[in-house]
Order: sequence, then structure tokens, then C-alpha cells
Amino acid sequence: MTPADAFASKLRLPVIGSPMYIVSSPALVIAQCTSGIAGTFPAAGARTLSQLDEWLCEIEEALAAWDRNHPDRLAAPYGVNQIIYHTNDRLEEDLDLCARHCTPLIISSLGAREDINKAVQAYGGITLHDVIDNRFARKAIEKGATGLVAVAAGAGGHAGRQSPFALVREIREWFDGPLALAGAIASGEGILAAQAVGADFAYIGSAFIATCEAAASDAYKNGVVEGRAHDICYTNLFTGVHGNYLRSSIVAAELDPDNLPLKPQEMDFRSGGKAKAKVWRDIWACGQGVGVIHETTSCADFINRLEREYRTALFRLNRTAG
Repeated sequence: MTPADAFASKLRLPVIGSPMYIVSSPALVIAQCTSGIAGTFPAAGARTLSQLDEWLCEIEEALAAWDRNHPDRLAAPYGVNQIIYHTNDRLEEDLDLCARHCTPLIISSLGAREDINKAVQAYGGITLHDVIDNRFARKAIEKGATGLVAVAAGAGGHAGRQSPFALVREIREWFDGPLALAGAIASGEGILAAQAVGADFAYIGSAFIATCEAAASDAYKNGVVEGRAHDICYTNLFTGVHGNYLRSSIVAAELDPDNLPLKPQEMDFRSGGKAKAKVWRDIWACGQGVGVIHETTSCADFINRLEREYRTALFRLNRTAG
């Protein structure tokens, strides 16, 4: 069994909780993993290297305790997102720390690096790289990534413009390895649809903002609960990379979502930029799938709901197919 197969076999549902800056706390990751899906967080969410170490220890200790108490229902593996970007001046230290912890999954974004893939795979981990089109997908695999996250239209935060049907099928014409699909997935039906189009995993983020364990403000959670697909704005203003954000947070920052400035800011994961409204803290990343999120609930309850919807959709599809 390959490391990727071993990773997939430990999941109750074929789902990876996507890493969300500020939102993905250790508490959320632990709740996701103990509920049977892979929980992840961005390394940049920890404000210092020592805090990152504390978070990794906290997650590992909690999952080990869970496994001791639930030998018949072991926790799913966790992962860390590394931003490969020139403003991330802590990258090498973060990577070394994750290697010391033998972090099972590393998700790289905004730049594929061969040395990172080799280092993770050397200790038995797997690497997935975020891509928004087939050209970037080929580059990531050429540089040794275990697999890919196809970030299609409608995904929260940094996202592409392509339909998931087009993006996944182009990748599957030449790549048969691990593939996750991101883009407006917030239901069990969406998980099954991701598999039907050719992905191995659904990559779900925005729906988890409205969970009790998420480290989002109450206002942010309420914005997700109240939001619908038409409330999502796609712009590169806030980081220099195109992404999806909640319209209400843009209005609260005294900006007009329909007439945003054309000059984007430089991405800054430490200070959040120099603007009055801090990127990621005040401008809320969110995907188009939030229209089916109607309440704040626990992570476990939400994942239970996803499983019920997934099983029902699978039953209905099998019956329809005869």
C-alpha cells in the first residue's frame, strides 16, 4: 500500500478539510480528524515558530489520546498548508519543524518545489499541491508532488476560474494519482459529485467556518450562515491573487464590491497588510457553496450530516442507475 493509499484508507469520508488562515485552529483540526476527515491548517496561522510547534504537539497528542480511547474508530490524519511565496520568510523553518513532526500531509500553495516534495516523501508523508489549471498541475507533478488539489471556480479564498468538470477531466487525461477537488462543495451530494467527476477527495473549507470549533468571529460565522452564492465577490485586490470573499465584509471595510480598486495589494501573511481593514481578519474569504449552510453547529454534527447526505445520494444514484 502506498502512503497515499494508506492516507485515504484512514478517512471515514473522502474529504479533506481545507486550511483556512485564522479560521483553522487546532481545535477545528482535531474535531475534523476525530470525526473522520483529514483536518488541516496553514502554518502561517501560527504567529511564531514556537506556536506552530505547540499546535503540532497539541494536535498529535489529542489524536493519540483519541486513538487510545477509540481503538475501533481511529482518527483521520492531519495536514499543514505551506505557502510558497516570497513574503513568507518563515517557510524553511516551518518546513523543518513539520519534518521533525513527520506531518502526514503537506499542502503547498502558490509555488511547487521539488525539494519540499522529496523531504516530505522521505519520512513517509504525502504532498498535495494547489492548482487552478492544467498547466500548473503538470508543473507540480513534474516537481514530484504526490497529488493535486484542483481549485475550481467557486472555491473560498484563492481560487481559479475554471469549471470543476473541465479542470478535473483535463488533469485526469494524464494523471491517475491522488486528486482533491475544491469549489463550492458543502454537502454530501457535492462529495459524491466530486468523486463522480474523477476526484478522489472533496476539499471543503467555507462550510467549516460556521462550526463551533472554528476560530472565526461570530460576525464571520453569521456572514457564512446568512450568505448565498450571489454574496461572493471574486477579486485580486486584497492579496494580488484572485480569490472569493464575502460581500458583507467588503462593505464593512467601506469599499464598494461593485467598484473595487484595480491595483492589488502585496500578499502579507504576517501583518495582513497596511490597509485599515486587515486582509484575512476583516476581509472574509468564502466560497459559493455557503448557500446550504443555515446554522452554526459542531464540527462533528456537520460531518455526520455530510455522511447522511453522501449515503443518501449514493443510494439514490445507484437506484437510478439500476
